[in-house]
Amino acid sequence: MKKIIIAAIISVFLTMTVIDLLIPEMGFFAKVESGNVGVVDYFGDVKDTPLKPGFHITRYFEHVHPISVRTEKASYVVEAFSSDIQQVTMAVTINYNVSEESAGVLYKRIGMNYKDTLLSPKVQENSKVIVSGYTAEALIEHRSELGKKIADLMREDIDPYGIKVTDVSIENLDFTDAFEAAVEAKQVATQEKQRAKTQQEQATMEAQQEAERRKIAAEAEANVKKINADAEAYSIEAKANAESEANKKIAESLTNELIEYTQAQNWNGMLPSTYVGSGDSVPIIQANDFTKSVG
Repeated sequence: MKKIIIAAIISVFLTMTVIDLLIPEMGFFAKVESGNVGVVDYFGDVKDTPLKPGFHITRYFEHVHPISVRTEKASYVVEAFSSDIQQVTMAVTINYNVSEESAGVLYKRIGMNYKDTLLSPKVQENSKVIVSGYTAEALIEHRSELGKKIADLMREDIDPYGIKVTDVSIENLDFTDAFEAAVEAKQVATQEKQRAKTQQEQATMEAQQEAERRKIAAEAEANVKKINADAEAYSIEAKANAESEANKKIAESLTNELIEYTQAQNWNGMLPSTYVGSGDSVPIIQANDFTKSVG
């Protein structure tokens, strides 16, 4: 009997050892890799607090599920319609990570397949909601804004499950061929209009510059004429003032002696033909009579 009991114990121990070796997460020991946490499930009873990375001693038949808590990236193709009923296909990329403290809650509420059962449907749903609020042309202009708005909706929906969204980006926007052709035609028309406007503005600017140059030249010419006229007037006035001053000085300097001396200096030796006198003065002498008497 003892041998049977011992054999049974050894058999059970060996069986448990084999199971522990083949399925280590269900044996006495569990190893949680770095970047993961271990959610402990014992016949459906899930512990809220997961195991941290390292070796752990567990109860037999406790199943340790590794859940990554690293930041991960997932990309999805979303087909949606804009507010003006234009079909758009876009690639939506989401960066997220599972919270270490909430990994147990996520496992109990969603399970291990949370990417397909929670993340993917919410990306599709929220992306379509945001796209429907823009026209097709506005989607092209506000691509970065789309990602931020989708991320805000995602946080509201999946934060309670312990998944943290860090970023959402729109990597591609594809429209129907007809819409893309219409957009291209509109862009060409806009560019042509802008080119014509630029040319008109250039011509207007050149005309204004030419008019300004002519105005400046006319003003400069008028200023030159005024300066010349002022200079001439000043010259005439200065000359007149100088002559007046000179005449004044000459008049002030004239005396009888100076006049007689000047006359004497300028006499050519000829007596006048008639000399008029009175009293004791020299009598009038007719030069002709004197000549005749002498003759």
